[in-house]
Amino acid sequence: MHIAKFKPCLRAAAGAISLLCVGLAGAGTLEVLVLDRDGKPTPDAVVIVLPAAKGAPRNPLAMTAVVNQEKQQFTPAVTVVGVGAKVRFTNSDPWNHHVRLGTPGAPVGASDGQSVMLEGKQDGKPASSAVFTMDKPGALGAALLGCFIHSRMGGAVYVAESPWTVKTNSQGMAILEDVPEGAASIKVWHQAQLVEKAPLQVNVQSAPAKATFQLDVAPRRRS
Repeated sequence: MHIAKFKPCLRAAAGAISLLCVGLAGAGTLEVLVLDRDGKPTPDAVVIVLPAAKGAPRNPLAMTAVVNQEKQQFTPAVTVVGVGAKVRFTNSDPWNHHVRLGTPGAPVGASDGQSVMLEGKQDGKPASSAVFTMDKPGALGAALLGCFIHSRMGGAVYVAESPWTVKTNSQGMAILEDVPEGAASIKVWHQAQLVEKAPLQVNVQSAPAKATFQLDVAPRRRS
């Protein structure tokens, strides 16, 4: 005889469950494995997912980043940022370095007009640095890093055209979360892959999905 008293509570509970389900539905997780030409996992490849449906990931792209020059290397080797991000380059070596920003396909040693010389770090003084604004998205806007003094130095900054852009880890795996359900394209960029490969077409669902993307090249591993 007291069931009527509980109906509002039951309706409220049902509404809360319904809202929770709505909040969790409509997005899925993609695990993308990138292999090189020889079938080996490829680290530092950039995986770009372009969903047909609209949405936004919980974790936005970085709008600031730091790339260090140390032991004649750019660290990290590949940096992924959003359009308009500011990237600070710092020279932690005791000798001078350049920061040269080139474009994919340009002759070796060329730059797109963006370069600066950073003096070597002296004891007791802060390391010299310079900030570049990255405003050209996508593969054509990717910045290949180099140094006019030390030709072996190399790296890249990729300015993402999609908020679902992640570089692969040491096992060649990229995990992209909160991808809207439905049709989506998967592209992969690597500075050694000069000819862009056709995207993979996938259907994203709420359950985690896996995909494998193989490059046509075998990039040289960092020493």
